[in-house]
Amino acid sequence: MTGDDPVPAGALAPRPPAPALEPGSPEYVAAIADAIASVRKRIAAACVRAGRPADCVELLAVTKFNPAAAVSAAYTAGIRSFGENRVQEAEAKFASLAGSMPGGRIHLLGHLQSNKAKKAVELFDCVQSIDSVDILEEIARRASAAGRVIDVLFELHTGEESKSGFADEATLFRAMERAMALGSVRPRGLMTMAPYCDDTLVIRSSFRTCAAAFARARAEFGSDAIDTLSMGMTNDLELAIEEGSTMVRVGTAIFGQRVYQ
Repeated sequence: MTGDDPVPAGALAPRPPAPALEPGSPEYVAAIADAIASVRKRIAAACVRAGRPADCVELLAVTKFNPAAAVSAAYTAGIRSFGENRVQEAEAKFASLAGSMPGGRIHLLGHLQSNKAKKAVELFDCVQSIDSVDILEEIARRASAAGRVIDVLFELHTGEESKSGFADEATLFRAMERAMALGSVRPRGLMTMAPYCDDTLVIRSSFRTCAAAFARARAEFGSDAIDTLSMGMTNDLELAIEEGSTMVRVGTAIFGQRVYQ
């Protein structure tokens, strides 16, 4: 990376812990546990630098494009929050794990189309990618019909061109205000993805923009209700934590390079 910020050794080159091993084998489970321990050390070190307690940042394992065996191994290693991008993939994967992960929560990270909202409400405990009032209301309608209350995070667009999200705080806060009136969704906070680049100044600017919006949302809607700031991934989790993230979404550093399908 360029810029003035030091990057911890190994932060940009996560070793692929599991793909060469047989999924579900003892070696596979141990490799994932070791990788999770390494990520937790990175989180703890970043919290020390930021003067924050290490337990204030939750590690969410991004399991997209990884098998059910990867989810089970991560759960065994203490992970309780899992992230998926696609409704269809999550449906197939977690059906085989039903009843085997008490306390486990599944988060939808990818953009949600309205025609997938019914199934998403059945599968996910949290939707992190709310990017319009329309999809918010569709989730609320489907959740109400299913007798569920779904946690939601609002995605703020802070520079990553490939991602959606609210373009500014005004539209973001209008959506959050609307959510407060819907009994079947529970607003929990904000999510963003920084530009995927090697300039720490650009990355920090993205995270600071979202963190500032998060602070204003807590002041506006209540700090007890708005408690989650989801930002930071394998390549930039240290910067995200130093800028106030309460949840980092990590896949590659735990499961290795994905095989995209």
